[in-house]
Amino acid sequence: SPRGTVLVTGGLGALGGHVARWLAARGAEHVVLVSRRGQAAAGAAELEAELVELGARVTFVACDMADRDSVAALLESIPSLTAVVHTAGIERSAVLADLDADNLADVLSAKVDGARNLHELLGETPLDAFVLYSSIAGVWGSSGQGAYAAANAYLDALAEHRRATGLPATAVAWGPWGGGGMVATAEQTEQLHRWGLSTMAPAVAIVGLATALERGDGNLVVADVDWERFAGTFMAQRPSPLLGELPEVRVAFEATPAEGGTSALAQRLAGLDEAEQERQLTELVRYEAATVLGH
Repeated sequence: SPRGTVLVTGGLGALGGHVARWLAARGAEHVVLVSRRGQAAAGAAELEAELVELGARVTFVACDMADRDSVAALLESIPSLTAVVHTAGIERSAVLADLDADNLADVLSAKVDGARNLHELLGETPLDAFVLYSSIAGVWGSSGQGAYAAANAYLDALAEHRRATGLPATAVAWGPWGGGGMVATAEQTEQLHRWGLSTMAPAVAIVGLATALERGDGNLVVADVDWERFAGTFMAQRPSPLLGELPEVRVAFEATPAEGGTSALAQRLAGLDEAEQERQLTELVRYEAATVLGH
């Protein structure tokens, strides 16, 4: 259970706010919310009032987590830190051919530099938890998110490294959240649903985080996925050794016996009625077109 003083980076973002409320409700006495603008950020007063009502003391800090000296000063000001939740991050969609060095650096610095600074500066500091908010983009990839995928893959690797050296770490590769975060519009939500990804209610996502911490998990994925729809689109042109081993995916792809020279897509469509065949083919064309166009 949360206790003492917990540091939340990206604390004024939607995901940071959700975890801060959970921390306060579950027993954290002091929540330190870090963002670039600190208390001047929109919604700070309202969030503070909520956390105080839940029983926590709140401190806002303006800090660039990619600046090692600033992070060092921040940590020196928190002598009794018990846990860290690193939610900070930005996402800029671009196909790989259009990804320039500046955009790559911006996306990496928010997640990678901040996480590395926290890891190195905290050193052997005893912590109850060191939580990294990662993404499914770093696990199996996502259209137009090459930089974001790389940044999150680093977080996953950092969690593995910390645990291998005996330090606490939990990296949660999140699927899309509802109630804010990277999915900001109804159009984005609908597009993800067509691909087989549903947005998670924040309360449901937080239960996933709490369960992971209670079990001591290191690296895990928390997402609401229609595997038959998602894998059918994702694997339509190429196999995925990762997804292909999931029981739900194997059942979907093995439902129709394989025929010589018949693709996995053709096998899957063979057992469907005409309307469902048209729907799934339409979704596939939309997905592939969006990938090519960088949407």
